[in-house]
Amino acid sequence: MKVAILSRNKHLYSTHRLMEESVNRGHEVQVIDCLHCSMNITSADPGIHYHEEVLENFDVVIPRIGASVTFYGTAVLRQFEMMGVFPVNESVAITRSRDKLRSLQLLARKGVGMPVTGFANKPDNVPELLDMVGGAPVVIKLLQGTQGIGVVLAETRKAAESVIEAFMGLKADILVQEFIKEAGGADIRCFVIGDKVIAAMKRQGAEG
Repeated sequence: MKVAILSRNKHLYSTHRLMEESVNRGHEVQVIDCLHCSMNITSADPGIHYHEEVLENFDVVIPRIGASVTFYGTAVLRQFEMMGVFPVNESVAITRSRDKLRSLQLLARKGVGMPVTGFANKPDNVPELLDMVGGAPVVIKLLQGTQGIGVVLAETRKAAESVIEAFMGLKADILVQEFIKEAGGADIRCFVIGDKVIAAMKRQGAEG
């Protein structure tokens, strides 16, 4: 098969390992920096150009799209999908996963257990928001944050109100969640294919 890996750096460990294993299995592999792609968006003959090369005849695309380039990266991935290339992760799945609020709403709709979560837009709603999640301590998260950046543990109600109002004053979208003390700063990440969990890992937060 001819495999495209969407990655901004072919020397990254994860990208390198994907290349290595693909080659070991006899596949042809090309690493493509999505930010250097231009797209011909047409119903008749959609295409992608990369450094003056027309990308064609790919069988599979493996997206390794960083959070900072989600918008353009998923646009390129959608273009591959329009061209009939099979995506290991679909563009819609990536955009859903990068939106914390949408992800939580989808999980809640499917009955997946998770911390009680509140979302509001106005400072006037802060007291109700805190009551909704059971009061302090609470975890406050920026919707756009990744890898633990933009996550605050507010241990008192006054601290929570101050942090939430400060974020709202900056026009930042936030989630407020109940604090699960028993978790000890850890969570379990599950890898799901279809409707089966095929692997899992434990992520432990830093002290404090």
